[in-house]
Amino acid sequence: MDKAEKYQEVYKQIQSVISGETDQIANMANTAALLHEAFGFWWTGFYIIRGNQLVLGPFQGPVACTRIGFGKGVCGTSWERRETVIVPDVHLFPGHIACSSQSQSEIVVPMFHNDEIYAVLDIDSKELATFDEVDKEWLEKIVALDFI
Repeated sequence: MDKAEKYQEVYKQIQSVISGETDQIANMANTAALLHEAFGFWWTGFYIIRGNQLVLGPFQGPVACTRIGFGKGVCGTSWERRETVIVPDVHLFPGHIACSSQSQSEIVVPMFHNDEIYAVLDIDSKELATFDEVDKEWLEKIVALDFI
């Protein structure tokens, strides 16, 4: 099974699990668990916008940074740009916030509700250049599901 096929299966599982559930935290928690288990990522989770900061939400993986400012690191940059950010080597990303020295590559996908960003999905890998356009396409489809 290639990566796109695996995402298609995971998408269906996430869709099923969050269907009819209106609690955003529960939906984020199950989504993080499903993605993390299916792909074996180093860190998989959400940061939720609270005022002018991203605050750690449901995740799978090691302890993470609790708060990230607007425009700071990869997560804050995705929030500021309102777009998915793929970083093949986090050590080359200006202003990267190193929550874990084992993180090598990262993808951050903003989540929208009524055209407003309310959170970001952040996934880190222990390998360089893990994420590509296939990840971007499918993760954007996943976060477009109704989490609220």
